[in-house]
Amino acid sequence: MFVQVIKGHTSDPDGLRRQLERWRSDVKPGAVGFLGSTGGIADDGTAIVFARFEDATAAKANGDRPEQTAWWNEMAKYYDGEPTFRDSSDVTVILDGGSNDAGFVQVMEGTVSDRAKADSFEVEMLQELRAARPDVMGGLRVWFDSDKFAQTVYFSSEEAARSGESSAEFAGPQKEFMALHRELTFLDLHAPLID
Repeated sequence: MFVQVIKGHTSDPDGLRRQLERWRSDVKPGAVGFLGSTGGIADDGTAIVFARFEDATAAKANGDRPEQTAWWNEMAKYYDGEPTFRDSSDVTVILDGGSNDAGFVQVMEGTVSDRAKADSFEVEMLQELRAARPDVMGGLRVWFDSDKFAQTVYFSSEEAARSGESSAEFAGPQKEFMALHRELTFLDLHAPLID
């Protein structure tokens, strides 16, 4: 899997959302190797999209399509300045991965102090997580430069996610796992666009 993460800021969230929907209806039908996408706009206007493709070749072929270029030229108008693009084929699927049924998505970005330890710890705690946090449907972590990442976590609803956050049942393992992370930022996508 190859993932492109596009992040920027918008002062016109409704316009950007309409343009994202236009991609689904007008451009997606001919997309090459497209597997799906997750995106949305946080309360502060930060817009982020995780676009998944079979591989880098498919993503490039899609990007080279004239209809994709025309769509992007319109999409760019909705960003305040230039958005950033980060690409990677170093991807970790968490639990069941993404879900079109998620009512809330949280994006986490940061670095890890010891990736091997974080990966090992995560494998051990995933089954505990599944039992303790049924609100967590799955996720996707995209790695950049081996220790930097951007991650989506899919929840059944925001209410369930907030309730799960305050649960003491999984607090110990979660605290230990989070201690391996640095420079963390969180974006809440209250109305995620999932495809």
